[in-house]
Amino acid sequence: MAMLGKSMHAHPDGLAFAVADSRQSAASIDVSRDLEISRCVTQLRLLVASGFAMTLLSASLAFDWWDGFGDYDTTLGYAGVALFGLVTCWLIWMLPAERGAVVVVTPYGIRDLRIGNEFLLWDSIAEISAEESRGHRMIVLTPTPALRRQLRCIPDLARCAQNDRIVIPSEGLATDFETLLRACRDCHAASGLRAALQQEKDERGTQGGAQGFAVQAS
Repeated sequence: MAMLGKSMHAHPDGLAFAVADSRQSAASIDVSRDLEISRCVTQLRLLVASGFAMTLLSASLAFDWWDGFGDYDTTLGYAGVALFGLVTCWLIWMLPAERGAVVVVTPYGIRDLRIGNEFLLWDSIAEISAEESRGHRMIVLTPTPALRRQLRCIPDLARCAQNDRIVIPSEGLATDFETLLRACRDCHAASGLRAALQQEKDERGTQGGAQGFAVQAS
């Protein structure tokens, strides 16, 4: 699994408590755990039912179950059986696979298998926003300039990027849009807090080392 952006820092044990103690709403997502979101199986089952219905209708034409139809409708029926039968079999085969996670939101980044296998680190995301187009709601990730340059070298993400932004659609997922958006924003904010804590720790270490060197020099 490829990771884009800066390298991961070690996850301090006390960070989850520091984030939990910060002023967040009661509906905030637990950013100390991974959020795994699968596809909505209900929609897939409806497609399977529709495929069965179309296959049955095509079979009725192919085997001349209806009187008054000619050879053209019989040929069309055989073609429909072949087409809709294959599509229905493919949808049935997809049913067990859809139980796995498609979108994974972690304290360190996000991955959407629908657009690529790359793991996008929150350190490489500058902003998270929500947009709506033609009745479809989506999450928009604005990458940093460094990640933007990397995206041009990845065909899958480059196709899904719009105006140098990564679009994550919410349709077809087994969760609502608000939950997914809140999870992304909370994890992104926690990542910023983690980076700030790490930077403060590094600065204290640097200052302590400089003071120690000054004492030795005196």
